[in-house]
Amino acid sequence: MAAPLVRPRHDKKIAGVCAGLARRFGTTSTTMRVLFVVSCLLPGPQFLLYLALWVLLPAEEGYREAW
Repeated sequence: MAAPLVRPRHDKKIAGVCAGLARRFGTTSTTMRVLFVVSCLLPGPQFLLYLALWVLLPAEEGYREAW
């Protein structure tokens, strides 16, 4: 069974979206971050999708983000 899609407590650089996606799809977070940066060179709503996932993905259990 695949890991749940959540933003992890550790291994996050900005919001943890790439780390959460990497954990879910079984790859490294560095690979996912490189893929995201490369995809930003292509036309499309990648940055808006990242922001939407930041808002919509729940944080990992037992973790409260400090705003």
